[in-house]
Amino acid sequence: MIKIKDLRKSFGKKEVLKGISLEVRGEIYGLLGPNGSGKTTLMKIVAGILKPTQGEVIVGGINVEKDPLKTKEIVGYVPETPVLYESLTVSELLNLVGKIRGLKKEELEKRVSNFAKAFEIEEFMNSLIATLSFGNRQKVAIISALLHNPKVLILDEIMNGLDVKSAKILRELLFRFRSEGRSIIFSTHIMPFAEMLCDRIGVIYEGRIVAEGKVSDLKDLSKVKDLEDVFLKLTRGEDISDLISALIKP
Repeated sequence: MIKIKDLRKSFGKKEVLKGISLEVRGEIYGLLGPNGSGKTTLMKIVAGILKPTQGEVIVGGINVEKDPLKTKEIVGYVPETPVLYESLTVSELLNLVGKIRGLKKEELEKRVSNFAKAFEIEEFMNSLIATLSFGNRQKVAIISALLHNPKVLILDEIMNGLDVKSAKILRELLFRFRSEGRSIIFSTHIMPFAEMLCDRIGVIYEGRIVAEGKVSDLKDLSKVKDLEDVFLKLTRGEDISDLISALIKP
């Protein structure tokens, strides 16, 4: 369970989050918003990476600000731009992550082998991270986040760079995690993924949640039939015809 109450975050004089409150309970919660709306800042705070300026975040019964290390034990986090140790091989990195997570040798070897096979990176296990394509780096970041079988998942633009098979495997994993009662926050700019995956969606705009609910509820609220149009309407970006016309004029 994730419970966020009156969350605010400022960087200097700029207030990025402006009193966000929401709960995620055994579901896939989609966080949608334009660039600069506060999605990544919110997710970093929930993952225990950033401290809030004000407010409270409880993850799995743990106050994130008071005990960020305990929070990290139960959270799997994939940032929008994963930062990996490029001087290590894939095998070295995953073994390092597993040891830090406290996995026993036999369990770690089995889980690394199963993930490598599923995401088709077996041939790259002895390759340096620095030599990997963007898509394979993303796979390594995902595996690193899932190795310790986390109770809570924080996934920021996780589908970026994934091939069709890997994306499908990841979707099915998330559905399985949800069926086990795990809580997942998932951000994406790809509306079909959001509609396919998410039980509920929160639309964040200029640091505030401007709408929240099931996809069907948001469509009814906005009086449109397409999630993309819901998003544009709620974030004041629905009227783009003049922009398109300007782009195609000689």
